Amino acid sequence: MNEPMITNDAVVFGLLMILLGIVFKTSASAHPFWKKFYTYVPSVLLCYFLPSIFNSLGVISGEESKLYFVASRYMLPASLVLLTISTDFKEIYKLGKKAVIMFLTGTVGIVIGGPISILFFAWVAPDIVGGDIHDVWRGMTTVAGSWIGGSANQAAMKEVFEVNDELFSKMVTVDVLVANAWMAVLLIGAGKSNQVDKIFGADSSAIEKVKKKIEDYQLSIAKIPSMADLMMLLAVGCGVTATAHFASDFIAPAIEANYPGLAQYSLTSGFFWLVVISTTIGLGLSFTKLRELEGVGASKIGSVFMYVLIATIGMKMNVVAIVESPGLFLVGIVWMLVHVGLLLGVAKLIKAPFFFVAVGSQANVGGAASAPIVASAFHPSLAPVGVLLAVLGYALGTYGAYLCGVLMQLVSGA
Repeated sequence: MNEPMITNDAVVFGLLMILLGIVFKTSASAHPFWKKFYTYVPSVLLCYFLPSIFNSLGVISGEESKLYFVASRYMLPASLVLLTISTDFKEIYKLGKKAVIMFLTGTVGIVIGGPISILFFAWVAPDIVGGDIHDVWRGMTTVAGSWIGGSANQAAMKEVFEVNDELFSKMVTVDVLVANAWMAVLLIGAGKSNQVDKIFGADSSAIEKVKKKIEDYQLSIAKIPSMADLMMLLAVGCGVTATAHFASDFIAPAIEANYPGLAQYSLTSGFFWLVVISTTIGLGLSFTKLRELEGVGASKIGSVFMYVLIATIGMKMNVVAIVESPGLFLVGIVWMLVHVGLLLGVAKLIKAPFFFVAVGSQANVGGAASAPIVASAFHPSLAPVGVLLAVLGYALGTYGAYLCGVLMQLVSGA
């Protein structure tokens, strides 16, 4: 790998913040060009895509930089706390069972999508991956682990199905590019959800009521924040993050040492506990007076942290890597199309709003790092729905990925 032009993370972080500043400044502009531009291109998509261009050009390196680690381990937990602290459980409950149905549909789509993709290319073009399609199934199990659960499940599949390092690195690239390309589509769709809901014949009134109630609540407690307010807000966000780290540093190793079998549930993953604990505490604080921190901008600061995470996710993607193993990307694309097709079919059948399609899919494919991002693209108050479904994905990740791996092994004749 060539050395990137910029290796100092302080400089890289400054570059990312400048990009975010440009995006938000232009998206708020009243200039006719920018108003028309952002009608078709969501600002959140640019926050993800622009850093990927700098990574692809070799200006920065998402692999060598530690910024994603910092954002995912420090800013993500704080963001989850600040985005969930004003959660209204009664209103979220009113969203109904369609949210869970669409999440499980997304899981099934990934489980069956892998075997279908293998069968398709074995029939149409068995040499498209640059080798025997029947040898690729092992690597595909790691993608299944990532798309249903997360990195812990992905690592588990690498060991369970004995995936060699060369194939694993290729499949990680497929995972990142295909998954984030789909996330980009979802972010675009978030801005056109009303049109999509009309096509589905979906009733999104429950979602609209949640957004309206949160907006009314925010207005009722809104005030100009003092220095004390902002410090209290950061104290809660960062304090809960510290607590989550402290607890996960004990819980994950203890479970791994005493109950290693629970690894199949991702319960030995420190990141899993970091997300669960910070989210749980954030939700718990929504029952206290700290809920009023929303009035001084809790969700806004949480969203800032989230956008920094988006930028660091984007800089891990190499948009030109597709030329290195185009066949594998085609396999991943067909796999994703099965997942998407099943989601859209069931959504049309049960008349589910596009919000449930988007968050149900991303809770599988993206997990806790990006499901709240997609949910927040609809409205910041809906971020907890993405978090809760993503945690469910961690629980099902190893089961679903293992089943998918066994099915792929069977259809490949291995």
